[in-house]
Amino acid sequence: MEMLRFATAGSVDDGKSTLIGRLLYDTKTIFQDQLDAVERASVQMGSDYTNLALLTDGLRAEREQGITIDVAYRYFSTPKRKFIIADTPGHIQYTRNMVTGASTADLAIVLIDARKGVLEQSRRHAFLASLLRIPHLVLAVNKMDLVDYDEGRFEEVKEEFRAFAMKLDVADLTFIPVSALHGDNVVERSINTPWYDGPSLLHHLEEVHIASDRNLIDPRFPVQYVIRPQSDQFHDYRGYAGTVAGGVMRPGDEVVVLPSGFGSTIKSIETFDGPVDEAFAPMAVTVRLRDEIDISRGDMLCRPHNRPTSSQDIDAMVCWMSGRSPLSTGSRLVVKHTTRTAKVIIKQLAYRLDINTLSRDEDAGTLKLNEIGRVTMRSQVPLFFDEYRRNRSTGSLILIDETTNDTVGAGMILGEAN
Repeated sequence: MEMLRFATAGSVDDGKSTLIGRLLYDTKTIFQDQLDAVERASVQMGSDYTNLALLTDGLRAEREQGITIDVAYRYFSTPKRKFIIADTPGHIQYTRNMVTGASTADLAIVLIDARKGVLEQSRRHAFLASLLRIPHLVLAVNKMDLVDYDEGRFEEVKEEFRAFAMKLDVADLTFIPVSALHGDNVVERSINTPWYDGPSLLHHLEEVHIASDRNLIDPRFPVQYVIRPQSDQFHDYRGYAGTVAGGVMRPGDEVVVLPSGFGSTIKSIETFDGPVDEAFAPMAVTVRLRDEIDISRGDMLCRPHNRPTSSQDIDAMVCWMSGRSPLSTGSRLVVKHTTRTAKVIIKQLAYRLDINTLSRDEDAGTLKLNEIGRVTMRSQVPLFFDEYRRNRSTGSLILIDETTNDTVGAGMILGEAN
C-alpha cells in the first residue's frame, strides 16, 4: 500500500490540532480509551462538545515546556493509503522544526482561519514548503462555520493567497474550505458548502498522485555498508548495502563507482525478502557487482553517462539551527551528505533571507537560530550531489558542530559554487 507523508502548518489558533484530531477520529484510528480520556477532559474544561484538539495538544504542551518533542508525528490509514502526519509548530522561533518535519513530506497542508485571512505565518509556511520543494500544497481555509460558510469569503482568501503564491515555486496548489470542528469537507463532503464542487480533504489526500514526484531518471546509490561475511560458506560474497536515492537500478545495468571512476555491471539486487528485478527510491537493498572493486562507505554507484556533480565547492540554502553560535564566514563544520561525511569551511554568506517578505539582506554577516541564508562552502573531499530541486535525497545535507556533535544546520544544494 502506498504511503503519503504530509506536514501540517499554520499559526497557533488556526485549528491544526483539531484538524488532525478530526482526521484520526473520523477514520476510526484512535483507541476507545483515548477517546474516553478526551471526552472526560473536554467535560472538565467546560466544553459542550468533544474537543478533538486534545488528541495532539498533550504533545504540544510538552513541547512548550521545553521537552524535546520538536515535531509530533501521527499515523493513520484508510483502505487506499497509509499516512504519516508531521504536525509542525507554528511560531517563527520554531522555523528549524518545520524544516525538519516537512523535509520528507510529499504534501503540505497550510491552515488559514477564514476570519483572519492570509497572515504573516501563512506566507512563511508556504514559502518554507516551496523552499523544501514539497510537490503538493493544500490551503485549508478553516473555521468556515464562523463565517456562515460564505463562498465570497472563501474566494477572497483564495485570491489573496494565490497572489502571494505566484512569487513561489509551487507546482500543485489546491484550496479546500473546511470546518475542522464540525468535520465539514474533512473526511466527507459537506452539505453546508453546496457551492464547493471539489473533493474533501481526505479524498484529496487519498487520490493525489505522488509516484511521479520521485526521481526515476537519475540512478543514485550511496553505499552505506559493505557486507563481507567472515565465514567459509560465504567467502566470495561481497555486497553493498544502502538506500536507493534516485532512478531505477536493475541487474545487468552498467554502473560506475565514485570517486574512483571504476566501472562494473550489477550482478544482483537483494532485499530482506530475496532478490528483486529492479530497485528504486526509497528501497533499502544490497547491490552485488560482477567485478571486485575497492568500494567503501560514502562511495556512490551511478550510471556511466548519468553522473551527479562531483565537487568540493557547494552553493546551498541553509537553515541555521543553533542558538549557541551563529554561522558566519570562516565557520568550520562537518557536513553529512547521503552516506559521506567530511569537514567543510564556510567561504561566504551571500545573503540572509527574510522569510516574511522574501527580501535579501546582502549585508548580513551571520545566520542566527532559525534564520535562512545562501552560503558557499568548501569540503575537504568531493561530494556527489544533484540540485535539491532535482533530487531531494542527493541535494540535501546537514551541518554538524564537530566539537559538540550537534546538528546545527540543514542545507538544500543549489549547485556547484563558482
